[in-house]
Amino acid sequence: MDDLMDDLMDGECECGLLRRIIEETLAPVVMLDERLRYLYVNPAWVRVSGVPAAAYLGRPLGEVLPDVSWPDDVLLKVLEDGRPREATFTGTTRVPSHLGRRLWRGVFHRLKTRDRGLALCGIGVEVSNLGRYLDDLENAHQRLALLDLAATRIGTTLDIETTCTELADFLAPSMADVAAVGIVEDEFCGTPAPGMLRLRKTALSAPQELRWHLRHLGGPDEYLDLPRTSVTRRCMDTGRPWLGNLATDELIEKVTVDPERVRIFRAAGVHSVLVVPLPTAGRCVGVVILGRAGASAPFSEDDVVTAQGLAGRAAVAIDSARRYTREHTMALELQRALLSEPGSPHPGVEVATRYLPSGRSALVGGDWYDSLALPGGRTLLVMGDVMGHGFQAAVTMSQYRSLLRTVAASDMPVDDILGEVDRRVAHIGLDRVATCLLVLMDPQAGTCTAASAGHLPPLAVHPGGTSEMLWLPAGPPLGAELGDYESVTVPTEPGTVLLLYTDGLVEQRGTDIDTRLRALTDLHLPTENPLEAMLDTLLARLAHGAHEDDVALLAARQRPD
Repeated sequence: MDDLMDDLMDGECECGLLRRIIEETLAPVVMLDERLRYLYVNPAWVRVSGVPAAAYLGRPLGEVLPDVSWPDDVLLKVLEDGRPREATFTGTTRVPSHLGRRLWRGVFHRLKTRDRGLALCGIGVEVSNLGRYLDDLENAHQRLALLDLAATRIGTTLDIETTCTELADFLAPSMADVAAVGIVEDEFCGTPAPGMLRLRKTALSAPQELRWHLRHLGGPDEYLDLPRTSVTRRCMDTGRPWLGNLATDELIEKVTVDPERVRIFRAAGVHSVLVVPLPTAGRCVGVVILGRAGASAPFSEDDVVTAQGLAGRAAVAIDSARRYTREHTMALELQRALLSEPGSPHPGVEVATRYLPSGRSALVGGDWYDSLALPGGRTLLVMGDVMGHGFQAAVTMSQYRSLLRTVAASDMPVDDILGEVDRRVAHIGLDRVATCLLVLMDPQAGTCTAASAGHLPPLAVHPGGTSEMLWLPAGPPLGAELGDYESVTVPTEPGTVLLLYTDGLVEQRGTDIDTRLRALTDLHLPTENPLEAMLDTLLARLAHGAHEDDVALLAARQRPD
């Protein structure tokens, strides 16, 4: 072995230093020749294996310890190309061990000696017994599987209440017997005492037998005020979880902030509590409180790590739902404020409108309608739809509406109104296009004149209930800077109802829009009833249930003389 050391290192001082490092290290070291026969083993490997060093020399790798599974293929590749590699090898040695089947992780290097040619040096570290290693690996796989499953179960909508309920229902029973979720409210009724943080109780999940005990946990108030000294508040401030296994009443009270709630927890058999904050990049949006009861084991450190991972993902979903709700509410309020006061038609024209926001899965859109009285007893009906959804779409809608009102006041023909609006939109730089339909009612002439900027055609409902589409040349949307609009004039008999609408009424996923337009045309709508009742009938027959986009309707007819 001394000759081998001399071959590996030049210089007496360097050789002595290398020998000292290798022989005093606690890491097992072996050296093999090109045929994987032992050239050297250090004292650490002798202690691990229980075999004297002399018994190794010159013998093949698998002959001395046949129960050790060496990575021969990896070793041969290192000898072949000289690239160091890591490998795992397992087995049993002649040294009795409570670890059972043992596991080592080693790194292997190719060396060159002066007289012996190529050699292989392996340095290993014992990881643990294989059983524990595989258990840890399995726990990690289970944790990842749980996180992946949570991604499909939590945050399926953009509704805060639903998201919190999904989180609580997922955690109980997958990780706890009781799961409660509270979120920080930016806007709430009342003002908390100074130094308090107000949480809104949003979800509680537990099996039926525990729910009976926990039925009074919420109390009469939907809010919970947290002092700075409470465990829950500290978790939210620091972003770190708190674990109270087999907790005393005093510890549980630090979480619940109320002796009565401690009594309720104890009546339900809760013995261990885990508090996990719901963190986002900007702040903590809430907290999750988990409890284990009865015969359930206390929480493990693995449970804490898993709960943090789940809480992190849920916090992103809750924060997204919160931001969506805020934007949705602002846009909806803006739309309603604008649509609540359409222009007044002439007294001889009756108008009814409806606006239905889409389901919670989509942002509010940019639909609008209007009616404007023009000289000569004429009334201009307007229906438009800005591309896109959200607050910006609603703001752009208000700009289109104001611009169209201004241009319409000049009493141009309807096709020229669309052309002028298109030019002005390009000039002021609106970044969203819009479809628009204009219908000019002229009761004195007994006609209506219509022009379309990429919008769906109006429906004429004749006395007796029969309907027909008034098909128009399809001009480009406003804001496309293409111009070129055409108008069509048709006669209208007294009592005819003109119906303008946005695509949310007739578009349905998986159904051709022509089919839906035929369904609209085939509806038998009584024109003798008030227009409000007519719109109610229309929506009940055609737009029942959740719809995917906003629905705006405008119905108009000449009042009888």
